Amino acid sequence: DDAAKMGYLRDLLTEVYIRDIVERKKITRPEILSAIVNLLSSSIGSLTNATNVTNVINTKQMLSKGNQVSNNTVSSYISHLEDAFLFHECKRYDIRGKSYFDYSSKYYYEDVGLRNARSEFRQQELTHIMENIIYNDLVVRGYLVDLGIVFENTRNRKGISVRVAREIDFIATMGGKKTYIQSAYAMDTEEKIRTEMEPFSITGDSFSKIAVRRDVRKRWYDENGILNIGVIDFLLSGDIL
Repeated sequence: DDAAKMGYLRDLLTEVYIRDIVERKKITRPEILSAIVNLLSSSIGSLTNATNVTNVINTKQMLSKGNQVSNNTVSSYISHLEDAFLFHECKRYDIRGKSYFDYSSKYYYEDVGLRNARSEFRQQELTHIMENIIYNDLVVRGYLVDLGIVFENTRNRKGISVRVAREIDFIATMGGKKTYIQSAYAMDTEEKIRTEMEPFSITGDSFSKIAVRRDVRKRWYDENGILNIGVIDFLLSGDIL
């Protein structure tokens, strides 16, 4: 039943994964490792880095000055979690500048069930879970997956020209072929449509663009050539890219 399944996932994470990491990597502060897992579990789909995680842990755990965790320790522990195939880092890539950013990435769970178990099945943010599932699917298909950033020059309310970073959820790359993908749980307002679709229009190239949505059943192309497709259809279509 559901209770047994939930219990199995909790035990799998704590008694197999976490315990194995502690023993194999000789972790001296398992409580910090556990806190990192909790933070990454609650922030899938959000930008973070080792420095942010370190600051949150030192603040929330109310650690004394001599007992505070260092940035190097947190970075090392995150690497151990990646090596154990619990998390995968998705780096930010400057589409026009053709380079990676040195800081702030997104971390996705390799197994969403384990993530839900860690959060006690309470944090069911369907937008983030759908994004995590799409990311995993792209990786399984053999694509290199990055978070796309494209900058746009615009004007603020005072009429001053500013440079704004727009985000494309995923750049799926295989060889010389790229596909830009937005994970959009629902685009039920004009503002939401503009937010999700606008980054596609300023990439400056002609690579394929896909909006994976939860609120459509039948795939269709809009006037800009962007494929709108339901998430189930996308996951079941092995040749969609």
